Amino acid sequence: MPEQPVRCPWCGDDPLYVAYHDEEWGVPCHDDHKLFEFLTLESAQAGLSWITILRKRENYRRAFADFDAEVVARFGDTDIARLLADPGIVRNRLKIGAAIGNARAFLEVQEEFGSFDDYLWRFVDGSPIVNRWQSLAEVPAETDASRALSRDLRQRGFKFVGPTICYAHMQAIGMVDDHLISCHRHSGFVRP
Repeated sequence: MPEQPVRCPWCGDDPLYVAYHDEEWGVPCHDDHKLFEFLTLESAQAGLSWITILRKRENYRRAFADFDAEVVARFGDTDIARLLADPGIVRNRLKIGAAIGNARAFLEVQEEFGSFDDYLWRFVDGSPIVNRWQSLAEVPAETDASRALSRDLRQRGFKFVGPTICYAHMQAIGMVDDHLISCHRHSGFVRP
């Protein structure tokens, strides 16, 4: 039997969580479509566990036009009613409204900066922050960079983008590498 790689303990052994940990979390992302997807999912997570949202991800893709920001930005009352009746997503009126409003603000940022990617990565000077945590207890819930991003996003009209959500977003899209140094996915991991 092949030896299992060492992973960050938060992903446990749920196959969906393990795949997310191994293939997405902490991988630098520069694709605006994917950035909008993660922003929408992270905002939906507020007050919930990430695995809850991860299990609903395919339903979110279907419900939110495969995360096409231009389509979501045009959602109206009929779409809101449809989403509130959809058991496959988190049926929270404020979060649904935020997703639609965030799509509109997302398009405005793209217009101003050329891409959401160009806007977002400025908060880490264009390169991932690679941390060297030994335990989960060391990993912060928010940082100066996530507080700055949160402040700026809120000034631009985004909702459900507090500093903790912003930090989770930064981790998810690889602006920050918070894999533990013992994890096979850490940027500086050297197999013993």
